[in-house]
Amino acid sequence: MDRAPSLVVFTGAGISQESGISTFRDPGGLWERFRPEELATPEAFAAKPDVVWRWYRWRFEKVRAAEPNPGHRAIARWQERFPSLLVVTQNVDRLHQRAGSREVVELHGDLWTARCARCGKRVAMERAIELPGEPPACACGGLLRPNVVWFGEMLPQEAFLRADAAAAHCGLFVVVGTSARVYPAAGLIEVAAEGGATVIEVNREETPLSALATRTYRGPAGEILPGLTPEIEAWAKEGRWPSPS
Repeated sequence: MDRAPSLVVFTGAGISQESGISTFRDPGGLWERFRPEELATPEAFAAKPDVVWRWYRWRFEKVRAAEPNPGHRAIARWQERFPSLLVVTQNVDRLHQRAGSREVVELHGDLWTARCARCGKRVAMERAIELPGEPPACACGGLLRPNVVWFGEMLPQEAFLRADAAAAHCGLFVVVGTSARVYPAAGLIEVAAEGGATVIEVNREETPLSALATRTYRGPAGEILPGLTPEIEAWAKEGRWPSPS
């Protein structure tokens, strides 16, 4: 396939599961214990801001204690070998950045930042959780909330447009650890396939969009992605990706 060799890696909660961070939709995931509308909507925050804040504070502590796993590190290594690589993630844990990835688009925000629900001012979550109040108040009088995208909220437009453009024009689109059920993010897989990219799926289980993949690998990302490194490096050196046919 003769097209510009550009690589996009699209990740979901599955890649961070091996770092000890619970997924939301897999068996045993967080949504089996909590209903989304109780914790991850603007309405929930308006009704019970203290409960929502405490839950996200607990989640932040789990994320802060986690370490990148071999899957995150493999992707970071690809970026060292192939500078144009773009990581697009649904995750809010910033484990990609901590592993060394430089170009990361966060579609669902991040847990390392809090922002005021009124004025939008941002503050590091490490500082926010030490402030008085549950949740703490901003200088403007508004309440601080986690800088994540809740159900019913729009994705950050600039981030999504960048991800959409990259998916439409890439040569290789590697999908890792996503359920492919959460839209509009999951639609990026369809965009890449329709644009003629080779789609590689790495996931423990089949997803609704597995049929779009040229190659599929079943198993933990931390085991599979390091094994793909020699091929990724060879394709980058050759300046072409394998054909999606």
